[in-house]
Amino acid sequence: MDDLVTYESAVRGLGVPPKGKHAFGIVTVGDKGQIVIPAKARKVFNIKAGDQMLVLGDEEQGLAIIKEQDVFERFIKPYLNNRKNR
Repeated sequence: MDDLVTYESAVRGLGVPPKGKHAFGIVTVGDKGQIVIPAKARKVFNIKAGDQMLVLGDEEQGLAIIKEQDVFERFIKPYLNNRKNR
């Protein structure tokens, strides 16, 4: 909430994102190809040390990172339910 109240688009160069959408900041890729997920992102998405992440890529739109446990709930389960209902 504080970020929305004190948001300075002139400083950040971006408008306030829509509800549920986030811009967590810029991360740096280390020597081993690792990035640190910002603390605020880890809190919002309940990411803990040891969680496994699926990295998806689209050459035109970029990368997406999804918690491995969410893959079943968001993609596989709806697909299986859809096939049952045919």
